[in-house]
Amino acid sequence: MAELTFNREVEFEYGAPAQITPLIRRVVAHNPSAFTLHGTGTYIIGQGRDVAVIDPGPDDPAHVEALLAALDGETVNHLVITHTHRDHSPAAAALKAATGAKTYGFGPHGSGRPDAEGQGEDVEEGGDSDFDPDVRMTDGDVISGAGWTLEAVYTPGHTSNHLCFTLAEEETLFPGDHVMGWSTTIVSPPDGDMKRYMESLDKLTHRNEKLYWPTHGPAIARPQDHVRGLIAHREARETQITACLADGVGRIPDMVARMYTDVPQFLHKAAERSVLSHLIHMVETERAATDGPARSDAVYRAV
Repeated sequence: MAELTFNREVEFEYGAPAQITPLIRRVVAHNPSAFTLHGTGTYIIGQGRDVAVIDPGPDDPAHVEALLAALDGETVNHLVITHTHRDHSPAAAALKAATGAKTYGFGPHGSGRPDAEGQGEDVEEGGDSDFDPDVRMTDGDVISGAGWTLEAVYTPGHTSNHLCFTLAEEETLFPGDHVMGWSTTIVSPPDGDMKRYMESLDKLTHRNEKLYWPTHGPAIARPQDHVRGLIAHREARETQITACLADGVGRIPDMVARMYTDVPQFLHKAAERSVLSHLIHMVETERAATDGPARSDAVYRAV
């Protein structure tokens, strides 16, 4: 297996805004879990008369109250959503009602893959089917305020509507859940797509941001090296799947039991979703086979 170095250490106080760079503040929601680490880190960009909020977070009145307290006396004009999982986008509705700010994102849940629109995942935080941005953004679209500029980078894979945002003034990227420094990212079909996820990872290796601030966990220094490590890790998983198939191990739960011996049992269902996504990609590229559709209950074989 490719080795990845993860960091789970974050200095924060729930609900308290922290000035982490000259242009960025962060407020962490109290929603820790196996998929959010300590919780959702909502980012506030700029100060004063024209600020943006990235990933307002879960439908949690305490978190919304903490954000509004942090924004007291300021003008919020942009509510920016990386993607529509329920730990990222639902609080946008309450913030919009309180501030009048417009919401910005790629589109509703599943909108990057119309055949999967409206279908939620059975792991992670689930899809927020209520969110529909006021302003739809795609790759290269730009929004700006007093002293800051955010450019959208379309990165489907974790979800079909996933956007990263780069802060030009600080050469920083907000990668949402596309890249995290504390864990790998789950890619769960039908909305999650391993082929597109790998392509989106490769896309980031050709960019020049010097620091990433994921929605969960600490900042990522040397981000391109980390992204290349994630690509190598996924390629190694596909090598493991190929070995399973060669040995006649054709059911996903059996593959996961063999491949994820260092991962706690309660995370194996989530791992099954990523293995399924790998297998869908491998069947499409004729590196694996199954009778009928590539599904979670299918039996797979070597080609």
